[in-house]
Amino acid sequence: MTPHIDRRHALAGITAMFGSALFAPIARAAGAVEQARGTIPVISDGPPSVAIFTPTQRATMVALSERVIPTTDTPGAIAAKVPEFIEKMLADWASPDDKTPIIAGLNAIEARSQSVNKLSAAKATPAQQDMLLTEAMEGVLPEGRAFFEPFRQLVITGYYTSEIGITQEREYLPVPGEYNGAYPYSNVNKVYSA
Repeated sequence: MTPHIDRRHALAGITAMFGSALFAPIARAAGAVEQARGTIPVISDGPPSVAIFTPTQRATMVALSERVIPTTDTPGAIAAKVPEFIEKMLADWASPDDKTPIIAGLNAIEARSQSVNKLSAAKATPAQQDMLLTEAMEGVLPEGRAFFEPFRQLVITGYYTSEIGITQEREYLPVPGEYNGAYPYSNVNKVYSA
């Protein structure tokens, strides 16, 4: 029998990987989980309480989330409902200041794609979308650096706390097993969580 794991429990465990640079809305949601102690608040159930994105911004966000975690031999960000998670986090856990770099970054990426690729970022090829993300990461776009890391954290957190991320990418082991300091890294194929 597999123990039940949900996004709220997984959120508390995955946030440690970002350390002190954790994006504020994720930190707030994880902090609420920690403080609840038994009565875990709803983090990502239901629709966002307010609209966050224009249709163009949403299409760009969806396309770029799939480029951060694309579909390979396992489902990608879209299948894991990461875009819905991002909207929910920004609607219900973000301050106006938290939303600003995400919105500005999506607008800058869209403008860059229209200028360079002559089409919307959502309709750009995967290679073009990867270049847009790289330009954001490297600060080529004015709002890029402020956008990239929070966006990446939202995608990764949304994915690895989703049912797909928990059950297909991570392997749940209630007791991870014995320590073997000489275990070959080439034999590691999943991230283990307990």
